[in-house]
Amino acid sequence: SSATFIKPKFKSTARIYPSNNIYVFSEESKSEQLLEIISSLEIKQRVIDAFNLSEIYKISKDDPLYMTYILAEFNDNISFRKTDFETIEIQVLDIDPKRASAMCDSIIAYLDDKIRTMHRIKYEEVVKITKQDYAKLSHEIDSLEERLDFIRREYRIVDYKTQAEEITKGMVKVLAEQRINTPGGKEIETWLNNLADKGGEFVLLNEQKEFLLIQRNEIKKALDDAISNATKNITYGQRVQNPVPADKKAYPSRALIVMLSTFAALFMAVLAVLLIENIKRPKSVPGQE
Repeated sequence: SSATFIKPKFKSTARIYPSNNIYVFSEESKSEQLLEIISSLEIKQRVIDAFNLSEIYKISKDDPLYMTYILAEFNDNISFRKTDFETIEIQVLDIDPKRASAMCDSIIAYLDDKIRTMHRIKYEEVVKITKQDYAKLSHEIDSLEERLDFIRREYRIVDYKTQAEEITKGMVKVLAEQRINTPGGKEIETWLNNLADKGGEFVLLNEQKEFLLIQRNEIKKALDDAISNATKNITYGQRVQNPVPADKKAYPSRALIVMLSTFAALFMAVLAVLLIENIKRPKSVPGQE
């Protein structure tokens, strides 16, 4: 039978759904991005190397067209497609049902590794930039704090609003009691002059500092999130259907076997007729016309 010459292949199928943790790299849907990544040469190469497909497909690595041949065989036996339900279907054909299932399972693992690497690179870049922004803001805050400390120390301004109210009350009382030339009156007058001279700057510096502190807190939160995302070890393709070793061959199909058997039978019949006709044909005798 012609089926004897065709090695049966077993099919293993898996379906995965993109998780919400996938970073959106473009305007494509998450399923389309998943399909793009899983179809990448990097993942195909990992499968080829991990399962030594050059040996299985009988393709020499020394062949100048090795990559062309191995990828052609890969694409003939392993396929990826997006279903109508936004899942990604992985199908593997192999003469060994257990290996077909293992390849299917490994492809999902390689997909997770690839996306995890892409996310890590992206978020490590975010971490680097965010750390720079955080350091810059911290430097600006420190500079403001140094100036505020100088004003507190040299001009004894700690709380502008409270001090302004209290010193104004004290000055009014001193003036009312005509004690402006007393030591206490002179001290109040000095404080009042300090507030008039440096109070506006003190208030402005404090407002700038508070604004920068709020910004720095937001950047710190973004930094923590980026660090967390860069170090996450999660699954990006949620398994809807796990691959299992098939117990029934998928290739060749019954229709193909029937077609090949019919073709072989017809070929043998034609060959037999030709042989019979050749035997029946009278042989010419030399010298006879």
